[in-house]
Amino acid sequence: MTLTPLLGTLRQGFSRTFWIANVLELFERFAYYGSKAVLAVYVAETVGLGPEAAGWLVGSFFNTLLYFLPILAGTVVDRYGFRKSLCFCFAIFCVGYFLIGLGGLPAGQPIVQALGARTYMLLALLITAIGGSLIKPSIVGTVARTTTGETRSLGYSIYYTLVNVGGAVGPFLAVPVRQNLGIAYVLVMSSATSFLLLLATLLFYREPTQPAETRPPTSLAKVLSDMLTVFLNLRFMAFLVIFSGFWVMFWQVFYSLPFYVRDVLKFERFELIETVDAWTIILITVAATALAKRLKPIAAMTLGFALASASWFCMIATPPAWAQVAAAPVLLVMNLVLRFLALLGLPVAPVELTPTIAPAAFGLMVFALGEGIQAPRYYEYVANLAPKNQVGTYMGFAFLPIAIGTFFAGALGGKLVAYYIQGPGSANPHQMWVVVGVVGIVSTLLMLLYDRVLAPRPTEA
Repeated sequence: MTLTPLLGTLRQGFSRTFWIANVLELFERFAYYGSKAVLAVYVAETVGLGPEAAGWLVGSFFNTLLYFLPILAGTVVDRYGFRKSLCFCFAIFCVGYFLIGLGGLPAGQPIVQALGARTYMLLALLITAIGGSLIKPSIVGTVARTTTGETRSLGYSIYYTLVNVGGAVGPFLAVPVRQNLGIAYVLVMSSATSFLLLLATLLFYREPTQPAETRPPTSLAKVLSDMLTVFLNLRFMAFLVIFSGFWVMFWQVFYSLPFYVRDVLKFERFELIETVDAWTIILITVAATALAKRLKPIAAMTLGFALASASWFCMIATPPAWAQVAAAPVLLVMNLVLRFLALLGLPVAPVELTPTIAPAAFGLMVFALGEGIQAPRYYEYVANLAPKNQVGTYMGFAFLPIAIGTFFAGALGGKLVAYYIQGPGSANPHQMWVVVGVVGIVSTLLMLLYDRVLAPRPTEA
């Protein structure tokens, strides 16, 4: 698509509701990733539960629910509509984020002490996760209903681009809040953003028209029956479990990397380093997708796994001077955004890629390259694995590896921080990335074994 037709499609091919939904998603991602960037550190230190409990609460409990509950929440969205579901989502987010932040403020200490810090955070995170389960079915459903066969592909591209922008900019916004007000106020900021999103939904969002051929809402019993059908497909479940190894690695960016960047590399604005993956994805999406199209899906995914596994060893072994040169393009983009935010009045300063942090940034860039190569072919492969009359059911479980991955990543990240940064292994903290890299190597080997033994042959497909 050339530039002129593309601009014409952007002006005329999408409805007002489409753009409002995507703007809501952008700001919701600001709130989510802004809080996500600091949440493990916040629960471990400000709330005082320590890194192992924080890893379990933030990763194995909270984030697992965020990615598993949408499978069930889709029935609520279908029954009550996108507008009501978005209002419920933002209202619950507003309460949930505020309760999480309140746990680290003096005003919340009587409640925290009455319930116990662990129980209090468990309840606050549970409330927030329930709200989060409604956002993706509502926004993705709006995109599907407000686009046509000709505009749907571009519509989803816009959606995923804004998700990545939200993931990249959200932590930038968290930095001045944490430095000037305190880390608990990052959660309060997310709560305030959610309240404004609730108002915006009430004022501007309109329920898109249902197509004439719309089926009746799926019952919860039918969803549970579909889940059983998927779980009984052992070949499909084996693939999803193996693929979750990628997400065990990915979530370390939020569960263990912040402690490493701050305490080992002595870079106080750890949130900025967490965004390197997202900025790299934004820069390389077109090239990575083009490369992935030249490979068979299983080959693209295996290559992505291999690169993601190698990225953690790059953090240890890459010469700092070389890493500084390699990471310069991403650093340039990050600093341009930081300067723009400074012009808007936010107290943020550009980041200097010192020799100390350059290998970590380069490692995240290599990880992003692996992510960018495997991601375009993953959903295609899931669709091909599904029986032809159950593609919708199986695609609903495409996010299951993310939930499985974050469940194990939370527990692993907490133990890595407790041992290699705060415990007996602190003399060699870089070795924690060897553990993560080994997880990737095992996953890559299992993917190769799956391809040889379990993957459907062309005659089966």
